[in-house]
Amino acid sequence: MTEIRFYHLERSPLEQVLPKMLLTSLGRDWRAVVIARSDARVEALNALLWVYDKDGFLPHGTAKEGQADKQPVWLTTAEENPNGAHVVFLVDGAELADPDKFELCCEMFDGGDDEAVQRARAHWKTWKEAGHEVTYWQQTDKGWEKKA
Repeated sequence: MTEIRFYHLERSPLEQVLPKMLLTSLGRDWRAVVIARSDARVEALNALLWVYDKDGFLPHGTAKEGQADKQPVWLTTAEENPNGAHVVFLVDGAELADPDKFELCCEMFDGGDDEAVQRARAHWKTWKEAGHEVTYWQQTDKGWEKKA
């Protein structure tokens, strides 16, 4: 069964956290899929990953560029794994019916958004009842701290 991790964003926005997590994934030789709720968000993340670091960029692609199998990071709104990813990142409340397409699923949610917190709680319950190993990580001033 897929391991599910919940990342409660409280101190830094997704735009700061996601690139670092993607770099960590790539450093482990993992491919990644990022699932967002809208095409506009995919485009914003696409633009971000080209310029988030003044010294480089994160290699990635979207359906517009194609060649998913050659992309180490794939940005999408669809529940898919076209690049053979090990890890999936769910952002902005994106849904995933079948996490078993991946070894690891990371649901990232904004702690300042009550709707996002409630959605994450519902997902926690659903995936725990389905038998997945679920953990909860909270952002602190020292970094990520495992709380459950």
